[in-house]
Amino acid sequence: MDGNATNPATEQKSPTWGGSLRARLSHGCHGGAKMAAQAYAMGRREINQHFNIRNAKLLAIGFVLILTAGHGIHRMYGGGDSCEWLLSSGRFLGENVWQPNGCMMHKYKISEVKSCLMNKYITFIGDSRIRQLFYSFIKIISSGVKEEGNKHENISFKDGKNPLKVDFLWYPEVNNSMRDCFKAWIEDTQQKPHIIVVGAATWSIKIQNGSMEALAQYRINLTSIAPLLEKLAETKDIYWILQDPVYEDLLSENRKMITNQRIGLYNDAALSILNSSTRNMAAKVKIFRASKLIAEETMAGSLDGLHLPETTRDINAMILMNSYCNKIVKPIDGSCCLPLAPLSLIQKLTGCFFSICIIGCLVVTYFCHTWQRSKPNANVESGEEKKLVTASLSTPEKLLFSLSKLGLIMGYFFLCDRADLFMKEQKYYTHSTFFIPLVYIIVLGVFYNDNTKETTMLNREQTDEWKGWMQLIILIYHISGASTFLPVYMHIRVLVAAYLFQTGYGHFSYFWKSGEYGISRICQILFRLNFLVVVLCLVMNRPYQFYYFVPLVTFWFMVIYGTLGIWPQTGKKDENGSCSPYWEVVFKLLGLLLCICLLSASQSSFENAFSLWPISKLFEWQGFLHEWWFRWKLDRFAVLHGMFFAFLYGALKKSHLISEGKGETLFTPRMSSFLLFTSVVVFLTYSIWCASCKNKAECNEHHPYFSVLQILSFVLIRNIPGYVRSVYSSFFAWFGKISLELFICQYHIWLAADTKGILVLIPGSPVLNIIISTFIFVLVAHEISQITNDLVQITIPKDNYVALKRMLCVAIFLFGILALSSFEQMNKQLK
Repeated sequence: MDGNATNPATEQKSPTWGGSLRARLSHGCHGGAKMAAQAYAMGRREINQHFNIRNAKLLAIGFVLILTAGHGIHRMYGGGDSCEWLLSSGRFLGENVWQPNGCMMHKYKISEVKSCLMNKYITFIGDSRIRQLFYSFIKIISSGVKEEGNKHENISFKDGKNPLKVDFLWYPEVNNSMRDCFKAWIEDTQQKPHIIVVGAATWSIKIQNGSMEALAQYRINLTSIAPLLEKLAETKDIYWILQDPVYEDLLSENRKMITNQRIGLYNDAALSILNSSTRNMAAKVKIFRASKLIAEETMAGSLDGLHLPETTRDINAMILMNSYCNKIVKPIDGSCCLPLAPLSLIQKLTGCFFSICIIGCLVVTYFCHTWQRSKPNANVESGEEKKLVTASLSTPEKLLFSLSKLGLIMGYFFLCDRADLFMKEQKYYTHSTFFIPLVYIIVLGVFYNDNTKETTMLNREQTDEWKGWMQLIILIYHISGASTFLPVYMHIRVLVAAYLFQTGYGHFSYFWKSGEYGISRICQILFRLNFLVVVLCLVMNRPYQFYYFVPLVTFWFMVIYGTLGIWPQTGKKDENGSCSPYWEVVFKLLGLLLCICLLSASQSSFENAFSLWPISKLFEWQGFLHEWWFRWKLDRFAVLHGMFFAFLYGALKKSHLISEGKGETLFTPRMSSFLLFTSVVVFLTYSIWCASCKNKAECNEHHPYFSVLQILSFVLIRNIPGYVRSVYSSFFAWFGKISLELFICQYHIWLAADTKGILVLIPGSPVLNIIISTFIFVLVAHEISQITNDLVQITIPKDNYVALKRMLCVAIFLFGILALSSFEQMNKQLK
């Protein structure tokens, strides 16, 4: 029936025409709302029917196989040298931020440069443009250098504190004088430069007024020089700088003949001559094309139309530094020209283990399939076709199958962030790259909403939702590089504190309600928290502290367990109606607060507490405990706040001071209104304070004390209104259930270079690349979550005695891994 149709009986009973109209409108509104609700439900069912998790994972596997094959073919036949990408192609991400095609540049510090160029001799040869590049290069070494001296003479630079020499040789034309210089270096065994940067052409155009005869002579001279350059390139790094374009409108009258058309002809000549005679690809002159591309974008900022703006030549100097020094310094955030790290012994053993699991799984699957074919279950009398019997997997088979899947997934991790297969690009923050995706996920979160099973405060669906949207925001924060924007950085710090707050709240609530301190449950929690990180430490050759959040949560879980589990144990079994259990908890929380304050008072005391091997090995990063100290201190009160909130909530609930019925406000109407208003004000005030903060150091100093205010404000805003408490976003809750896996997996298969860059699966299309890589990344995290759950069921029994024995076996295994890692590290230091 039409929603706007009228009921004749209703019309007859209506005393007036106005009453009839009101009835029609009311019926129409209710009918329209009902149709909208039906359409919404049908739309969700349609999406869920055709796009379920199983089909999505099959699609993700297809993407991985196709992309892996495509990148492998490109590397094999299409020229997959990241050094060549660095020197020949790229684009501007923003003002003065150059992105080479497919690899990441490192911004070198003075200490790194001096370490790389110690005992090196670098020479720049050419005209005034090369002289500009020379000055930009030595300013990276010593920032106080000024551009002084005769412009048309040789210039020498020596670092007084380091055996390092950089020369500029004035050879504005490619002629016999330049040729004699190279010939002398070949014949001289003592004074050969380690790096030679050369380029010239504009003087030839200017002196000969752009004649074609000058171009022909340029070809002849360069042809005679090319074999000498290639001979030097066998043992040295030779860079030929292509001629940058000019800004013709700004050129003076005596330079008007230097046109971009003529520069293009000279560049074509250089490209056709250099490296044409050599067959050894390892010994070739490196063509610096990127300078030309950069100048095309920035030449409008030139002062005279010929010479490059300072920022442009600074980029060129940094490209040269990356080209030569990356293979020596091996920076984490510089993937251009970075050689592959050799596999450690632990990585080799881990690879062998997973390979055996995969082969074993294939063998078992083959024999099971053969056995099923030989044991058909057929109904002979009815003539039905034979059907295969699907035998349920035994526990060892489930274990083997889970480890095999995990091994294949770890292979993908390794290909993404340790092998030289997929491209990587650096991050660049803009407000749109952070806030536009944020709006998208908010819309999706609102679209997918459901009623909660229970209306208690911080119920399971709500906490999953909370974890989910926080994790999605953190992911957007990481991939957009938003840490450079201080207000966003501070709000993300609050989200991390909120995770720890939930850790304190959740574990305290469980122990308080159940009083269960059995070894089995403890082992299960520790296994779920640490399993993926331990595997990644073995596969990716990274220390435990690198995945800082998991050590942090694990540490605080053990603190909660120790605080509540020591005599007298806190929990349900101790409650006898008296107040003593509450006072015991208060004293324990105050004792924990005192311990935290004492540890945070002195960094040296804190580090001494964690300096004993093998504990120090777990919490060290690059040989120091400073990173662990920083992470611990930043949110040192968050877990305690969560524990205290859980205690207070339990006390209020026991005293019947909280109403958690469906549609009811949490407190009395007047108190609820007051707390809701106060929470909104505090929430906004904290955000305003974050925006006014001057620097990260100042903000981080106040963060441990103030972050709890915004967390509590959110909790009250989310739970005081009854209707808001009774609904949740199933979209966010889905991500919340795999939030730990999402946080850890992002390090290597969504981000790249240990989170310093972005993984590039689809080159040349940033938006499509983010869509595809995110799709694969989320499904991998979901699959790892399922594998972890399966392995927990298999490896951690409910029997406390058996669980304790297996825990000791795991501890011995991890002890052996730490010992092997320490031994391997000592060998490297001795070498």
